[in-house]
Amino acid sequence: MSEKLTGVQKAAVLLIVLGPEKSATIFKHLKDDEIEELTLEIANTRTITPQMKDEVIGEFYEVCLAQQYIAEGGINYAKELLEKSFGADRARDVIGKLTASLQVKPFEFVRKTDPSQLLNFIQDEHPQTIALILSYLAPAQSALIISALPPDRQAEVAKRIALMDRTSPDIIKEVEKVLESKLASLVNQDYTIIGGVDAVVEILNTVDRGTEKHIMETMEIEEPELADEIRKKMFVFEDILLLDDRAIQRVLRDVDNSDLAIALKGSNEEVQNAIFNNLSKRLAVMIKEDMEFMGPVRMKDVEEAQQKIVNIIRKLEDSAEIVISRGGGDEIIV
Repeated sequence: MSEKLTGVQKAAVLLIVLGPEKSATIFKHLKDDEIEELTLEIANTRTITPQMKDEVIGEFYEVCLAQQYIAEGGINYAKELLEKSFGADRARDVIGKLTASLQVKPFEFVRKTDPSQLLNFIQDEHPQTIALILSYLAPAQSALIISALPPDRQAEVAKRIALMDRTSPDIIKEVEKVLESKLASLVNQDYTIIGGVDAVVEILNTVDRGTEKHIMETMEIEEPELADEIRKKMFVFEDILLLDDRAIQRVLRDVDNSDLAIALKGSNEEVQNAIFNNLSKRLAVMIKEDMEFMGPVRMKDVEEAQQKIVNIIRKLEDSAEIVISRGGGDEIIV
């Protein structure tokens, strides 16, 4: 029966069965037009039979299982395991649906390749080709590779990742052929959004501080506006939680109390507690009173105040007065 339902109808049934709390979490990851379409379909769904419910959940489970197997070992591995569980015909149907809707990313085999081996394979490629490949890798993988590139190529590749927007399937296919021809057929025929500022920020947040500084300094000369956009995203106000108490206290010495009160108006309770715990009791009470008496504050003013504090943090980080722990194994950026 579920085969007679459209994709949207199946999605609506699944969300109804999951309930409002879980469905609300899923909605956070959807586009506005998708939410509107699903909401309308849910509103128009009057009856869900037990058979319909079981079939939709069963199909959803099979697709999730297939995605997991593909991530673990690729298409052939997934097909083999699905055949053992559901039979050859059902396995072929599930895999077909996934590849048709681009549930499998291009360069999937590259994501499982050791970064050092991949580096030997791609380091002599054109910077645009390297940027394309790194855009599809996990940030930690890309960070290892970009750190090992010659200094004159690091900023060039980072810049191309940041400026990358849409890449045609023909280009992706051509690059995939060079790396692994067997995956060329899995590429979606629509344009694929990759790269962008967020992608390069994730990579730069993971590389060592020396590599990051070299890339940013070079980019500030060649692409100052792009460098400014990247720098603003590399540390947000909420990331003050990455600082230890001593570093927070050092930052607060340079922060104007009025800026601090406005900045905290738009922050969450965890950030507020981290700040107040590092102020004297008298000053903490004074800041809280200021926040209470100032009334509603424009979001623009909150963001400006927070950015002032972020700039202070970046300045203190650059002068090695504070340390920011950003993850990425045991690496600490100084």
